[in-house]
Amino acid sequence: MFSGGDYDEVARWLRNFVSSHAKRENPRVEAVVEAGRGREGESYGVRLRLGEALHPPSGATPIELTYDEVARNRGDLAWCAALAGRVRALARELSRAGVGSQRSA
Repeated sequence: MFSGGDYDEVARWLRNFVSSHAKRENPRVEAVVEAGRGREGESYGVRLRLGEALHPPSGATPIELTYDEVARNRGDLAWCAALAGRVRALARELSRAGVGSQRSA
């Protein structure tokens, strides 16, 4: 179905996927997919941003996914459901922390 693709195409798919599922928990949450700079063609790191806060924070390990894993499984509904669950749980944690949730007057 959607399996395969080059590194950049898979990165775009992953960014859209993570963003879509994170925003189901909080529309202000943004996806941060680390690609390139030592990861090119090998892996991705996934974090979420709410305001200035990152989760997992900068010093912590992001959700690590290999390029092969994402390219091979992005058409697998069970794999996608599991990743969506991880992303949504991360978004809930970030939202509960209340960081970045302040509204301007």
